Amino acid sequence: MLFHRHIKRGSFVVSKDNYMEISFIKQIKNKAGKLIENQLLKTGRVTDVRTWESSGLIEIELHLPQVNMQQWNHVPYIKFRVDDFSFRDYTPFGWDTETSTCSVLIDADHQGAGSHWAKKLRTGDTVHYLATDSTRQSPHPTDFVVGLGDASGIGHLLALQQLTVPVSRFESAVVIDNNEAGQLLHENYSPALNTMSSIEEMAGWLIKQGYCTAHTWFYLIGNNQMVVALRRQLKRMGHSHIQVKGFWT
Repeated sequence: MLFHRHIKRGSFVVSKDNYMEISFIKQIKNKAGKLIENQLLKTGRVTDVRTWESSGLIEIELHLPQVNMQQWNHVPYIKFRVDDFSFRDYTPFGWDTETSTCSVLIDADHQGAGSHWAKKLRTGDTVHYLATDSTRQSPHPTDFVVGLGDASGIGHLLALQQLTVPVSRFESAVVIDNNEAGQLLHENYSPALNTMSSIEEMAGWLIKQGYCTAHTWFYLIGNNQMVVALRRQLKRMGHSHIQVKGFWT
């Protein structure tokens, strides 16, 4: 008489033969998934990596020859492969249509597949991405544009600034807990960017600005708690032109 060895998995009992069969099927699915994934992916090249000292921000400059950046009339995003079957969306900024180059700024000061991927990238590396697409956000063509965000939304704010013409119609504020990084942002990326240490400070700053309720558009980008709090604040102040893009953290 033959007896099968059984392996417990949670509240289930699986025979050794069945367990080996499941593992084999899983391997086949993974190989098929990778084959399909590789057929769909496009490639780019890292031309420079700049790590902001004393902060978790990493700026990655990219050459993406297959991307038509002339079509970026709304704030775009790129879906990068950061691990097997794992993708993250990052917003490019500072793009140059003639050279097909752009940069992404990644907040890597936390654990996650995207952070690990960004920390490992070096100049000359190949990156893989699934697609580029639009966030469906673009600055109002004539009214004043105000972007509000946190460290995770800096790239989005910088892209919004690039699309605002003339740029004198643009102002922004970001919550960031690193003074050196905030100063670097202001001096080298956006003189129109104001840095705050907390949501409460940003809320107080908004009240002092006295923005016109009829001709000011607000774009809120960042973690959902911050976005919800700022939207409520703006509503209480009588503003109604508000666009939101929140991220789960």
